[in-house]
Amino acid sequence: MKSAVLDKLLDRLDQIEPGELQGLLSKLVREKGLLQKVFEALREGVLLLDSGGQINFINAAGCRFFGTTPDQAQGESIEQTIRGLEWSQLVSSPRSTVSRDLEVFYPENRYLNFYLSPVAEEDDADLGYVMLVRDVTRSKAKAEEELESEKINALTLLAAGVAHEIGNPLNSLSLHLQLLERRVRDLPEDDQQSLSNHLGTARNEI
Repeated sequence: MKSAVLDKLLDRLDQIEPGELQGLLSKLVREKGLLQKVFEALREGVLLLDSGGQINFINAAGCRFFGTTPDQAQGESIEQTIRGLEWSQLVSSPRSTVSRDLEVFYPENRYLNFYLSPVAEEDDADLGYVMLVRDVTRSKAKAEEELESEKINALTLLAAGVAHEIGNPLNSLSLHLQLLERRVRDLPEDDQQSLSNHLGTARNEI
């Protein structure tokens, strides 16, 4: 990614005194070194991309996430470095910040969140993009566990409700069978035997 400060410095190069030029260059080097140290200390991946999705910078965390090195990633397309990430979809809305979650399988299986933000100069010309990458595997797993727990609770409540609805008619049938058994006792003995057998079968089925 080009530096706007450096471009302006180059435009005025023939007008700057050697002492001033040396001071400005030293300042640029110090600022770049400080920023790089900050980026390298972050747990999040930091990538600087041009407008076509080529990598101009990647920090140590980004290299760990994608199983690469700064030298290997330099100049590579983001799509080649991160399988399954489609650059055209990420930049389908120009100059908008985009957040996407993606499951990656190399160098290990994990869920990553990609946050892409455009960078522009003061004259509104596009310079490229900053991409922040976070490992959201644990939070994703926790969310899935909570969802699974909610499903189990819902099924438990449903099963209890069904059992209750089934239980009420069965209790009613049992009471009616008891009343019928009492009535059967008042019948002649010949009729009692046949009906008692049927009632016994019905009670066993409940």
